Amino acid sequence: MAEIETEVVVAGAGPTGLMLAYELALAGVETLVLEKLHQRIEQVKGGGIQPRTAELLESRGLLEPLLQRTTPRDPVDGHFAALPVPLDCAPWQTRHPFPIAIPQWEIEAVLEERAIAAGARVLRGTAVSGVESDDDGVVVTAGGLQVRARYLAACDGGHSTVRKLLGLPFPGRPGTQQAVLADIRLSTVSSLVPQQMGHMSTLTRQAGGYWAMLAPLGGDRYRFTFGRTDQADIDRDTPITHEEITAALQAVYGHETTLGAVDNASRFSDATRQLEHYRAGRVLFAGDAAHIHPPLGGQGLNLGIQDAFNLGWKLAAVVQDRAPSGLLDSYQAERHPVGAQVLHHTSAQRVLAEPNPSEDVAALRDIFIDLLRLPDTNRHIAGLMSGLSLRYELSGEHPLTGQRMPDADLVTEAGPTRLSTLFGSGHAVLLDLAGTLPADLRLPPRVDLVRATCTDDLGAAALLIRPDGYVCWAADGSAACGETLLAAIAGDLARVH
Repeated sequence: MAEIETEVVVAGAGPTGLMLAYELALAGVETLVLEKLHQRIEQVKGGGIQPRTAELLESRGLLEPLLQRTTPRDPVDGHFAALPVPLDCAPWQTRHPFPIAIPQWEIEAVLEERAIAAGARVLRGTAVSGVESDDDGVVVTAGGLQVRARYLAACDGGHSTVRKLLGLPFPGRPGTQQAVLADIRLSTVSSLVPQQMGHMSTLTRQAGGYWAMLAPLGGDRYRFTFGRTDQADIDRDTPITHEEITAALQAVYGHETTLGAVDNASRFSDATRQLEHYRAGRVLFAGDAAHIHPPLGGQGLNLGIQDAFNLGWKLAAVVQDRAPSGLLDSYQAERHPVGAQVLHHTSAQRVLAEPNPSEDVAALRDIFIDLLRLPDTNRHIAGLMSGLSLRYELSGEHPLTGQRMPDADLVTEAGPTRLSTLFGSGHAVLLDLAGTLPADLRLPPRVDLVRATCTDDLGAAALLIRPDGYVCWAADGSAACGETLLAAIAGDLARVH
């Protein structure tokens, strides 16, 4: 058996694993990705990037190549439980107020290309079959290889092999509803078939014992999601046939709608589960390997990518001995509550989106629709669904501590720029907006001091912003100089570098 050594092994080459691999490679960490599939499956699956994820990708220069691969459509607001009230993200001060439609395989293609360019290695057709861990590292057996690494990041999906090999419980609720997701081509269409991608509430229909959503992807291609309203029990491993898809398609969209081809199809359920601990010694979990939930509101892919952004800089700092291993405990402390919140609100959406609602659920839907039309409620739910309202509970008295920083326009000595452009290297940024930080301020590696001015009031004279874009220290004008400031910066930099 061939033996390989590396610093970090990533199991799984989905969006989460590839995003983490890019973050690690960007920091100079030797990273190996193991993927059991021989080639990428071109299935839409997670087909949207939420506003906060778009901000994070832009901060690494990854958004532009993704935008070149998006599904053409007019901007469409997000939704909650497919209710007919668009979610307005404008109050959250973002340059990306709309979800971006893009097939998952396109996201994976860009992330893999950039991860490899940054120095990561990706081995396909290499399924993980064994994991052994000790105080010094892990040994991963996969496809005739034995890989020794300091850490293993399990990003291998909801049926995580790594999680099962370690015997970790995955508590939660089993699925009670099943549905089919299929990428199809239509030969003919009826007047009931949508011609353009609109708000989610306009794409859903129910008829003939089925509920369905048909989303146009361009030309004759559609993303077809459907299920039975009577919740017939179908084994998840039962093959999806041309006849099954045709029956649902014509029941909802009429016999004038004919199926031309099925590119791919899979079954999914509304199971809700979450690991109690995202870290098991030298093994860390991210994405669906750590949490699964009903696919409502386009949360899963985005939750996983944001896990990777949180974990990446921390794991790099620990591997490179720039921070103690205890820094990795903050990954659990920060991301587990976020995952729990997503499980919570997707469970609520599951009730509101019930295809065959009781009289009580129908009344609840009506009330919730009225609430969503109120600006304050809409803002709250929009922030929740987009990820823009996320705030970490970090130590510090300044009100900005723990918040994301909007992408402000800045002017530096080099000229006009944007805050997002300062994070392309994956470093933390100490932003001096008042010119009060000492010229001889000594900073640790991978922390950049940027002196700039901003026409907008960012709420502080100096800000220390983590590589994932969240403020971990801030000071107003009266506190932006002197020994107290230097001591505070020194203490916070120990956590961000």
